[in-house]
Amino acid sequence: MRRVEAPVAGRNSDFAATLHTRLGAVFCKGVVDAGGGRGAMHRHEAAVASQLPPAVAPRLRWKAEADGWLMLGFQHITGHHADLSPGSKDLPLVAGAVSIMARELTGFAVPGIQTLSRKMAWMAGWRRLRHRPPVELDEWSRDRLDVLVELEAEGIESVTGNSLLHTDLHQLNIMVGGDRAWVIDWAWSRTGAAWVDAAHLVVRLIDQGHDPETAEQWAATTFAWRTASSRALTAFSVALLGMWTYLHHIDPLPMRARLATAARRWTEHRLVLMGRA
Repeated sequence: MRRVEAPVAGRNSDFAATLHTRLGAVFCKGVVDAGGGRGAMHRHEAAVASQLPPAVAPRLRWKAEADGWLMLGFQHITGHHADLSPGSKDLPLVAGAVSIMARELTGFAVPGIQTLSRKMAWMAGWRRLRHRPPVELDEWSRDRLDVLVELEAEGIESVTGNSLLHTDLHQLNIMVGGDRAWVIDWAWSRTGAAWVDAAHLVVRLIDQGHDPETAEQWAATTFAWRTASSRALTAFSVALLGMWTYLHHIDPLPMRARLATAARRWTEHRLVLMGRA
């Protein structure tokens, strides 16, 4: 070992570093509870990453377990986390990566991967909030709970498909290097409609300073966006807002408050277009 370099960001591993060895650099991450929940996440990521096309993500080089640790070693990528702010030069590269994912991962079979619709049906934030509305639930949400629950159910149905999806795309999970972007951290991957990853990024773009219209204009440059109907996008935006609103109420982390706000802006935009504001 010649040098160990710690990353500037990351939140789900007990150890993460670039290992500079005499055979070259490798990015290594792992958890100490190999038999626990985070260990299951890392196993899931390893199962998916070992089969991903190189046009999509860094290659998984190895997986190792010892003394309760589970460690993964990946192809090292030189670059930076994507800048999703308005005017960023990274935005076309991110759109290119999302388009490549939609093309390469449609019909991409990984045994044992859960469907996104099943995960969303289990979460169903608006359904949970209507069943037991918290005292601090805002008036906008409280007044629309029946409509939001109805559209949430449509949103859950709308994501059915046969594409492998990342489902957790944000700036820390996209690396930009040279003339391309790489998608990393596939621990939450599911199967569903190919347009869904671009739709997730609409909320992240709004959080980074875009208005809903320009965020959707960016998404419209991706390969699969046009396969989603306007109603499906509206219903999905409602379901996504329900998730972030529910999570914010049960565990109000600053990140969740921001994403609930961004998701609300997108949903309000979509409801206006649908005539149900």
